[in-house]
Amino acid sequence: MAAVTLKDVAERAGVSIKTVSNVVRDAPRVSEATRARVMSAVRELGYRPNASARQLRTGRSGLIGLAVPDLATPYFAELAHHVRAEAAALGLTVLIEETLGDATEELRLATGVGASLLDGVILSPLRVSLDELARVADTFPLVLLGERNYERDRIVADHVLIDNVAAAREVTAHLAGLGRTRIAAIGVDQHASATSRQRLEGFQLALHEAGLTYDPRLAPGIREFDRRNGLLAMRVLVSLPPGSRPDAVFCFSDMLAVGAQQALHEAGLRAPDDVAVAGIDGSEEGLYSTPPLTSLVPDMSAIASMAVKCLAARIVAEEPLPFEVYVAPHWLRVRESTDGVRRPISA
Repeated sequence: MAAVTLKDVAERAGVSIKTVSNVVRDAPRVSEATRARVMSAVRELGYRPNASARQLRTGRSGLIGLAVPDLATPYFAELAHHVRAEAAALGLTVLIEETLGDATEELRLATGVGASLLDGVILSPLRVSLDELARVADTFPLVLLGERNYERDRIVADHVLIDNVAAAREVTAHLAGLGRTRIAAIGVDQHASATSRQRLEGFQLALHEAGLTYDPRLAPGIREFDRRNGLLAMRVLVSLPPGSRPDAVFCFSDMLAVGAQQALHEAGLRAPDDVAVAGIDGSEEGLYSTPPLTSLVPDMSAIASMAVKCLAARIVAEEPLPFEVYVAPHWLRVRESTDGVRRPISA
């Protein structure tokens, strides 16, 4: 079957070939009605831009990379979904890679795996150093996701994040506001990652504001932000003497919280009657857990939009742009795991 051409799309949409080209390249000065008509024809005919021809003409392939630690984690799977959608709206294609938190792999993917193919990369780093990323960002379009302490760390690349201290503080304040007085934290990791440090900071701030004392026994260490580590950490907490056990737990990810709820079930305990449980991520798995999980929800669509648009602007910039930090919004979604109120699943 012959490849669909710009001419085919133009004839289907009733516009000129140049108009189709402008829409595919996301050029300005095309009306929304015309753009919608052209994109409808693109979808109907299954048109795919010729990446090789575009690269020869513009020096760009229209291909960007997204590198995340673990695609099996619902948070990163959802992030990839939103990034792909945002990129498609700009006529970009996304190559998705998994780093597994390995510093060497993070650095390799940050360079574009071979910049002759990728125009730029969105990277969620865990281990690679800022100095190494700085050398990349000076010569290759790079946007970082995740947490850094920019009161201490210099800005080495464009960065999209949420305010983790404020987020953790809000979740913990919610638990304290329910009258819980022995609030545990699951998420203090052995790598002392920026995410863990900042969420612990927000947790401790909220405890202090509620007149509660931080007890290190209620913050068992973990290795990863996954279900298994949540299960193991909660087993440690429920094995404490009755007077020392927590009556609430803030988990630094929804996956940790799902594992923690399983440990409560094993021990014959219930959330929130015995232990209120809350997480961060707003994952669908938390929504469908039993009971549904209270979670701090990052605006994933905003994170993806900021990252893709920031990268696209850097790709086409003719002069170096200053690096910026972009903070995405978040909100607390209270569910049955903390307040005991049963709601329709859509809530």
